[in-house]
Amino acid sequence: MSKLRNIRIDIVSDVVCPWCIIGYRRLEEALGAFEGKINVELYWQPFQINPDMPSEGENLGEHLTKKYGLTSEQSQANRENLIQIGESLGFTFNFTPEFKIYNTFKAHQLLHWAAKQGRQHALKLALFNAYFTEQKDPSDIELLVMAAMQVGLDGEEARAVLTDERFADDVKMNQQTWTNSGIQSVPSIVLDQKYLISGAQDPETFIQSIQQVLNDAR
Repeated sequence: MSKLRNIRIDIVSDVVCPWCIIGYRRLEEALGAFEGKINVELYWQPFQINPDMPSEGENLGEHLTKKYGLTSEQSQANRENLIQIGESLGFTFNFTPEFKIYNTFKAHQLLHWAAKQGRQHALKLALFNAYFTEQKDPSDIELLVMAAMQVGLDGEEARAVLTDERFADDVKMNQQTWTNSGIQSVPSIVLDQKYLISGAQDPETFIQSIQQVLNDAR
């Protein structure tokens, strides 16, 4: 029996980035083409799209208008497009006129801790669902503690991590490392710590890139 090839995949992303969950779902589809051939080591890396976002958040439509100059019609069209793409990938985006965007620094701290417990991936997916599907606030400590417990993490320890912010500096340094390497937008997916794929590419692009990693390893 041939030995599986280990491939490390780093996904630099933010919890409130719709293209990040889309990119992951497309990557997941691509990985299915390599079942029985590779063993994936997946790591979610921190990136804050809006590090200065206030704790109360901001209406998404108003935020997009202010940040990108989009009209309300353009913003709505973009969200409808995301909804359709999400449906095709089995993910539900529930955008409403009241939908808000939030600060994600606490979420990244919790994810950093969850990685040490072997539950980072499960927590990341739970937070995507909580935010985009259930319209919950990923900056809220109660929501974060509940999400942690839902994926098998200790609730009291999760609360302590969020309250004393013991991993705040680690998260800042990790994000700085990635931005220093040239990453300025998300999702950014890095294969084997040297092949960068920018954006939520289609599954075929991911397949070609993974195959290139395998070919180069020969």
